[in-house]
Amino acid sequence: MENKILMAHGSGGKLTHELINRCFAGRFKNQWLARLDDAAVIDSCGRMAFTTDSYVVTPLIFPGGDIGKLAVCGTVNDLAVSGAVPQFLSLAFIIEEGFPVADLEKIVDSVAMAAGEAGVHVVTGDTKVVQRGKADGLFINTAGIGHILDGIDVSGANVKPGDAVILSGTVGDHGMAIMAQREGLRFSGDIFSDCAPLNELTADILKVCSETRCMRDPTRGGVATTLNEIAGQSKVGMLIDDGAVPVRPSVRATCELLGLDPLYIANEGKLLAFVPAEKADAVLETMHRHRYGGDAAIIGRVTDEHPGRVVLRTRLGTSRILVMLSGDILPRIC
Repeated sequence: MENKILMAHGSGGKLTHELINRCFAGRFKNQWLARLDDAAVIDSCGRMAFTTDSYVVTPLIFPGGDIGKLAVCGTVNDLAVSGAVPQFLSLAFIIEEGFPVADLEKIVDSVAMAAGEAGVHVVTGDTKVVQRGKADGLFINTAGIGHILDGIDVSGANVKPGDAVILSGTVGDHGMAIMAQREGLRFSGDIFSDCAPLNELTADILKVCSETRCMRDPTRGGVATTLNEIAGQSKVGMLIDDGAVPVRPSVRATCELLGLDPLYIANEGKLLAFVPAEKADAVLETMHRHRYGGDAAIIGRVTDEHPGRVVLRTRLGTSRILVMLSGDILPRIC
């Protein structure tokens, strides 16, 4: 087998099968994938959540993760914040001709490690090869399925006035790590992506507060955009305390240097939770006990004033409207 991806690897013939056996089949051993049929047949019942996403990040490898880990975590987190227990993933690769097989194996290893941490199974997949210069190295598409436990109803349309707004940790880590790596920027403080699977954290939240109204992972557009989305869905207002939002000093300094607001920078390992005010302390305590919630903080509350708008109370004691992101601060972020 060649050490570079050839167009023939996408032909469906011998080289395709060799690639699947070398790079994929052995890394995702499970009873569903082992059949190698055109679709995975899964016995399940009850309420299910189903999501799909595509990953086109550049660079493919960055401090704190790579496109493989990102693909798993992003899909797992979309299921988890929907109140689901993630179970199964599909995995499709679009590979550029000439891509090093050794790099592909490293990325697939990363997929396997992330899936193992999240406790999900990769049960079906696809591999395509396109001509040199047509895919910027590698694109990944995933889909995920999970089941929702009885009594759980998590939605952006469920938020009510009086609810507490809880953020699971520091913001802006992923976006700034990608920017620094892409632009070759060097800063005194290390900046790493926060890419992580959050399904254990969401399960802990739901155990202590089954009445959780909404959870959402603030990826592209950051916390500010996500808050605006939910305010619009539930037709409520929000009052956010800027001083309560956790930001790593290195990320804050970098944002200030570049004229960026951390509230608009992408995250890949954080979530927002909207819970009844009387349950906020219990949820916060639970989050603090989890490795991905140690920096969690209550950053604001939901109001019945200015429906659809998010107001930010600044560190100077003034207030301003926190609008949804317009444009794209940094493309190809996930």
